Amino acid sequence: MEPGWFQEIFLRLSGPDPVVQGLVGGLVITLLNTLGALAVVVWRDPSERFLDTALGFGAGVMLTASYTSLIIPGVEEGGVVRVLVGMALGGMFLYLGDRWVPHLHMVKGREGADTDRIRAVWLFILAITLHNAPEGLAVGVGFGSGDLSTALPLMLAIGIQNIPEGLAVAASALNVGFGAAFYAAFVGIRAGLVEIPLAVGGAWAVEFAAPALPYAMGFAAGAMLYVISNEIIPETHRKGHARAATFGTMLGIMVMLYLDVALG
Repeated sequence: MEPGWFQEIFLRLSGPDPVVQGLVGGLVITLLNTLGALAVVVWRDPSERFLDTALGFGAGVMLTASYTSLIIPGVEEGGVVRVLVGMALGGMFLYLGDRWVPHLHMVKGREGADTDRIRAVWLFILAITLHNAPEGLAVGVGFGSGDLSTALPLMLAIGIQNIPEGLAVAASALNVGFGAAFYAAFVGIRAGLVEIPLAVGGAWAVEFAAPALPYAMGFAAGAMLYVISNEIIPETHRKGHARAATFGTMLGIMVMLYLDVALG
């Protein structure tokens, strides 16, 4: 497959400005998240096995993207030390968010400060927002780097995994009693909207502070790796579907590798 055709289409839509490209990338991944969340209106009761497999798929995409689209290009851009510093900062940022931001996990329950004072629906939205934030940031940093050969596969892969992820979020919201299917879908959509400003902010930051690019790439990668290890894998392995989730992860890795080669 010739990779140039996809870049040409994207450039016609977004133009050459990396910040505008980050905005378009954020809109794409958010729209695909919306598509997945709206699927709960017609598929109200997907099995737990399917949801764990779908989330495992997302973990595989994010894991591979962290290396192929962020860590390796970051090392090539600024050396391994800067990327490692960024990774440590990204992981620490998510760790502090887990400790200080009140939120609700479907299996682990409430975490963060003063969770009893906030409605469960908002705690759930905050949890998914923390989960989605590294994805939007990663897409923005990818476009801010100016290298479409890494940014476009990253955008497309995260967008694809946002479809089952959006469905999983909306289905979880519905199963724990957050209203009717349309409201549960709205909960999933609302939690994914954070990806747009973070994509724009990530692109803007690295465009106007070019020396920070390897740090920013490491930061986005570290944040995604934290989410994978601390949130996604434990959640998908708690209900007896570890094998299905593992195959989902392998499929996600293969899809991301294919996109990286085909569009890179």
